[in-house]
Amino acid sequence: MTDNTHSGGCQCGQIRFRIKGALGDASVCHCRMCQKAFGGFYAPLVSLGKATLIWTRGAPKHFKSSNFVSRGFCGDCGTPLTYEAPDGIALAIGAFDQPQTIEPCMQFGVEAKLTYVDEIASLPNRDTLADLDAAPFLTSIKSYQHPDHDTDVWPPK
Repeated sequence: MTDNTHSGGCQCGQIRFRIKGALGDASVCHCRMCQKAFGGFYAPLVSLGKATLIWTRGAPKHFKSSNFVSRGFCGDCGTPLTYEAPDGIALAIGAFDQPQTIEPCMQFGVEAKLTYVDEIASLPNRDTLADLDAAPFLTSIKSYQHPDHDTDVWPPK
C-alpha cells in the first residue's frame, strides 16, 4: 500500500478510526469463530502491522471470543471492527472508508471454509435496482449509514 493514512468506522458512525503508517498483510479467515463474529462466510481482516491506530470518535466494545482473542465491535450497530490477539491487532477491511484499496493476499482457517464460497463469483450478477418489480421500495431508500469519510458531527442535525 502506498498511502499510509487510512480511515474508517462503524455503520452508524458512533465509532471512527484513523490509521497512520503502512498496514500489514490482509487476509480472510474462514474459521468458525470468525464466521460467527462477522455473521458471514469469512472475516476479511488487515493487520495493523507497525501502523498507529487512533480512535477518533468513540471506542469499540469487546467480546473475548477465546482465551487469547478479543473482538472489538460497535455496541450500537454491531459492526465488527477488530481482532485483537497476542501477536497484534487486525481490523475489519469492510469498516475502512476505502476497502477496495486493501486486497487480501492469503486465507486462514480453510479447514472450516464453507464448500460453496469458491463458487460465489460464478453466480449470476444483478444490480440492486434490477429488482424493482419485486421490490419497488428500493428507489425510495434513504440511508442512515455513516458516509465513507470523516464527519465533524454524526448524525447530522
